[in-house]
Amino acid sequence: MSEVAAARIAARLDRLPASRSVWALVFWISLGGLFEFYNLFLTGYIAPSLVRAGLFTDRSLGPFAVLKSIAVGGVGTFVFSTFAGLWAGALLLSPLIDRCGRRSVFLGAMLWYTVCSAIMAFQRTGEALNLWRFAAGVGFGLQLVTQDAFLAELMPFAERGRAFAVNQFVTFGVVPLAALLAWLLAPVHFAGLAGWRWVILLGTSGLAVAGLLHRFLPESPRWLALHGREAEAERIVAALERRVAAETGRPLPPPRPPTPEQAGPGRLSELLSPRYVERTLMLGIFNVAQVIGFYGFAAWVPTLLMARGITITASLEYSFIIASANPIGPLLATFFADRLERRTQIIGGLACMALFMAGFSLASSPLSLILLGVMFTLSANVMSYAYHAYQAELFPTRLRGRAIGFVYSWSRLTAAFAALIVGFFLHFGGVPAIAAFIGVAMAIGVIIVGVFGPDTRARPLEAVNF
Repeated sequence: MSEVAAARIAARLDRLPASRSVWALVFWISLGGLFEFYNLFLTGYIAPSLVRAGLFTDRSLGPFAVLKSIAVGGVGTFVFSTFAGLWAGALLLSPLIDRCGRRSVFLGAMLWYTVCSAIMAFQRTGEALNLWRFAAGVGFGLQLVTQDAFLAELMPFAERGRAFAVNQFVTFGVVPLAALLAWLLAPVHFAGLAGWRWVILLGTSGLAVAGLLHRFLPESPRWLALHGREAEAERIVAALERRVAAETGRPLPPPRPPTPEQAGPGRLSELLSPRYVERTLMLGIFNVAQVIGFYGFAAWVPTLLMARGITITASLEYSFIIASANPIGPLLATFFADRLERRTQIIGGLACMALFMAGFSLASSPLSLILLGVMFTLSANVMSYAYHAYQAELFPTRLRGRAIGFVYSWSRLTAAFAALIVGFFLHFGGVPAIAAFIGVAMAIGVIIVGVFGPDTRARPLEAVNF
């Protein structure tokens, strides 16, 4: 019975036209993700200040200093801790998303990483800093996975691509702010605290926003209906239908014939079943490849610029300019998000990332470094929005959270070690060696998605996962 009810609920959601109430759902989810992105992306921007504060000496790092034996600098341990936490949250806790619901896990993860980040801001050793960064990373990883499942299930299929693009426009919009604050506050001490500590503490304002989300953000009706809570799902959808009809001033179109999904708890073994194993492996390998390019550049921008002969102060200034391009990529994608296949956009983004990183490794003038950094960032963020939508589309509601968490965890684990590998290549081969590393990874991503990726554009989630 819950399968039929869930299919009807899904069909009613999918027939909704674009309206203020529909896009308000995107806004609320994006507002929660904004604080996650702020906390996540400040990694590279505060790194030079952490080094100057002496937090990455062997004595301060404690057990983390062992990584020095593979020629990895102290900053690499901070990046490693961030992505190790992301991996743990995405892989180990993602089953909670399917068991407890999208809304409660989304808000719980937000509260967790905010508190951990606040504690991290007051640490005095690199060892303690890294441990609390790992703890915060667990929350980052869990909320990232929940956000994708949540957004895919709430949006009508005709607007799904644009919804993910708008979501990333909003969330990436905070990245330039993180870079700007790191640049302006790095030399400042206020109320006895160094500027980098204030950069972290400003991100804890997400606690107030979590209260608003608790009030205005509904649970996924698809999830509710599939778990036998048809009455709750009906109330949410009926209220949304009334608001949309009032806003558009015309009757809603009739729902398409429903396509039922299988109910019941999703199991990890399903991801390796004949139905889903190809998708699982394709997305897992792709996630390994894409994150090498995305975070291999984003998490190391100031350091890469300094390796090209830019001073620490100028590198933070240039990093801010490059970071300003982060929201522009998804904004541009809103014009073609639902007109091109998702995998076509992913392939194009990966190819451009390889091209612009190669140019960055050879450039020497500040202007060319900034322009190539901006173009790389635009390409990376088009690719990013597209694959977040894509991996949420390729699995059924009963195991969507677990599945996204599993394939996404490949990228988080890779990012943790890629941070160390980037430091290794930077030490022995400079920026050209990093460019070659990223180029090979992008080629692997292009091949795996191009050969094994299915089409999803303008298809209901239930039809993609019949």
